[in-house]
Amino acid sequence: MNRAHAALQALAVGDALGSQFFVPANRPYYEAQTLPPGPWQWTDDTEMATSIYKILQSYNTIDQDALAAAFARNHDFDRGYGPSTNRLLRLIREGGDWRTLAREPFGGQGSWGNGAAMRVAPIGAHFDDPATTARQAALSAEVTHPHPEAVAGAIAVAVATSLPRTTPGAFLDTIIDHTPPTNVRDGIIEARHLLPLGDPLTVSSILGNGRQVAAHDTVPFALWAAARNQGDYERAFWTTAAAGGDIDTNCAIVGGIIGDPPAHWIAQCEPLPL
Repeated sequence: MNRAHAALQALAVGDALGSQFFVPANRPYYEAQTLPPGPWQWTDDTEMATSIYKILQSYNTIDQDALAAAFARNHDFDRGYGPSTNRLLRLIREGGDWRTLAREPFGGQGSWGNGAAMRVAPIGAHFDDPATTARQAALSAEVTHPHPEAVAGAIAVAVATSLPRTTPGAFLDTIIDHTPPTNVRDGIIEARHLLPLGDPLTVSSILGNGRQVAAHDTVPFALWAAARNQGDYERAFWTTAAAGGDIDTNCAIVGGIIGDPPAHWIAQCEPLPL
């Protein structure tokens, strides 16, 4: 398994397990921080990340036209896509130009949702170099989420995935250095200041927990959780999940960054569509 494949698997486990806690019957497992019964089905986060992984394996770069076609071809309406992305991918399948369609929301700037950040870990794992990773992450975001906030979120998460284990402060400092000036970057700077705090509910009340499904409301907290839990997938997952909000996406982001989920967690996760 190459590093990008491993990041995809780790993303999928976070996504699939996190998504189980939207099921009311699984609330006791969430509160006790124990695993619900499997199998755990992944969502749009993993489906789109898989398309990115396949494009990287085929082209060794983000070919935007090929990626748009892959997103549209693999689009499964029942995987939890947001309404605007459902519409975008349907129109691309029908022959629309993603360059025009993706920019329609927000007065021509495109969506600032967290959808570009949630799927991007395979890029950081594939390129392993922060500067190259940042450029490739931006290309991947522009296909569906060209708003500067969404692009910045994708860059930040991909760069995080490319980094070796280091101190929490150095980890976030490098990400900040590569993230364009945006609300996302400001949030990561705030996350850097909040590293001494250990309570995810307190931190997410300041940074956001993805409830707005926006990049600036999702990425800073996810990076705080990743920074504090490097090398420990299980602890990183439960820290992230404890904040609530967009649990599957938050945990997909953090899972892809941290990597190496427990083998028995992988066994409970729906197989990757490879």
